[in-house]
Amino acid sequence: MARIDKINGEVMRELANIIRELKDSRIPLMTSVVAVSVTNDLRYAKAYISVMGDDTVRRRAMEGLKSAAGYIRRELGKRVDLRYTPELVFELDNSIEHGSHINKILREIK
Repeated sequence: MARIDKINGEVMRELANIIRELKDSRIPLMTSVVAVSVTNDLRYAKAYISVMGDDTVRRRAMEGLKSAAGYIRRELGKRVDLRYTPELVFELDNSIEHGSHINKILREIK
């Protein structure tokens, strides 16, 4: 289990760097990789992505990531030394925005 956790962390770190370097106007600067879950056979990786903004911004960012998936996978293969470079599946994650909303509500209560 520790090996997969290590791989998840390494893939997450490099994926965040690659996304930051993308020159796609659909992907805003406030896009972050929340978590990565690589399957045991290293064939697939589910990346949970958080995008700050409204639904249109989120949808366009996910479209941009999906269209750049091949490039991102190739870059990931160059940067992370694994037998297989996992195929990436991007999932929208709203946890950061949800936490921000809860903090706002708590501040209003005080």
